[in-house]
Amino acid sequence: MEKISRKVFLKRAVAGIAALAVAPNLLSCTDEESVDEQLRKVAPLAGNYDVVVVGGGPAGFIAAIAAARKGAKVAIIERYGFLGGMATIGYVAPISVFAKNNELVIGGIPWEFVGRLEKMGGAFIEWPKANIDFDIELYKLCCQRMVLEAGVDMYMHSAMVGCQMDGKQIRSVIIENKNGLETLTAKVFIDCTGDGDLAYMAQVPMQSNPDGELQPSSFCFILSGVDTDSELLNKCMYHNGINGPSQCKPVREKLLAMKAAGVDMPDFGGPWFNNVLHKGSVAVNMTRRAANSTDNRNFSAVECQLREDIFTFTKILKETFKEFKDCYVASTAPQAGIRESRRIAGVHTVTAEEYVAAYRYEDSISRGIHPIDIHASKGTSQVRIDLEKPAYVPYRALIAPDYPNLLVAGRCISTDRQALASLRVMASCMGTGQAAGAAAAQCIANNQTVHQIDTSQLVATLKDWGAVL
Repeated sequence: MEKISRKVFLKRAVAGIAALAVAPNLLSCTDEESVDEQLRKVAPLAGNYDVVVVGGGPAGFIAAIAAARKGAKVAIIERYGFLGGMATIGYVAPISVFAKNNELVIGGIPWEFVGRLEKMGGAFIEWPKANIDFDIELYKLCCQRMVLEAGVDMYMHSAMVGCQMDGKQIRSVIIENKNGLETLTAKVFIDCTGDGDLAYMAQVPMQSNPDGELQPSSFCFILSGVDTDSELLNKCMYHNGINGPSQCKPVREKLLAMKAAGVDMPDFGGPWFNNVLHKGSVAVNMTRRAANSTDNRNFSAVECQLREDIFTFTKILKETFKEFKDCYVASTAPQAGIRESRRIAGVHTVTAEEYVAAYRYEDSISRGIHPIDIHASKGTSQVRIDLEKPAYVPYRALIAPDYPNLLVAGRCISTDRQALASLRVMASCMGTGQAAGAAAAQCIANNQTVHQIDTSQLVATLKDWGAVL
């Protein structure tokens, strides 16, 4: 067994560095203790699992349920105290898009979740696209119930700070919470962090971004005291494509005219006013600033600016539109929403050409029907390409070459920027999460690496659950 200096490890761990994310043989080896022995002293073993899912967003909680239902012993790690990801952490609404022309594109456990949330009074399904309006608090509760019912161990309020590697194989992850540093071991790991944090710590190669541009972050918020019965809101706060565009054009045109006339206001997108199932309240998506969510200093600074923008826009809406004259900020999301960050360089990279052409791969494991939707990092523009047919995602986009026990799901799968601009949405993330969870359990059952599994068996499992492939 390779060894590591306890002094070196302690120094790095205390400094908050992902100490074991680098190969142990790169570090000083001056005493007789093994890596495992030293790790257990600093970060005691909290659990030994078949599958560990990192991140409890739409991909993560679905992946955990899927793996557990196939018989795996599963843990999920989440840095907040609740599940749901961008729906509950970012107030991003609605969940887009489950269907085309009333026919499901994404089924199985994700659609079961929608059905259960609807029965709880927490979801409204907007056919024919099956966009899902939701109550944020009931969304949290429904996630929690389904994960616990599946028998998943939940490590909440826990930040992943490192991983222990054996070559290209991940042996364990190190988390930090009120108990201190702790270690979780597993046979298979699923990165559902959105930003590809585990893959990055494991030194998985990432997609290049030659121009350095990222889609902007938006800080969503809840406005209450809004006249949601008004014609203005009724025509835009539903995303079924029947009542007109979900982007509120009258408000947009007025704001653009004010900006052109010299009124000082930040850049904005939309605006989109989204149904949260409570009369008088809407989730607002309109703030927009370039941000890098993988750079702590940058993202912190941009969030501060975006929070100022929330109250600037609220004042403008209140003073300019009668429908908002009594409005107030009832709640701001726990964090700004993220459209784009890291993506792995997988065994196969989904390209825009393949995606728009609805190319069907032999190992297709999920679908997508949301438009390719690219927001400008500066200004108010947006590029949108509607899909004529539902697109496909191959299993090979969920795995990286040479990493035998790592799967990714959600926003960090292997795509180009254009395909990502569709696949980043929550319904699509749930679909890839379902596939990753089933694949992880299949690896455990058959004692195989993620590269060895029979994808026809995986597809059969997903179809049995109701996936549309």
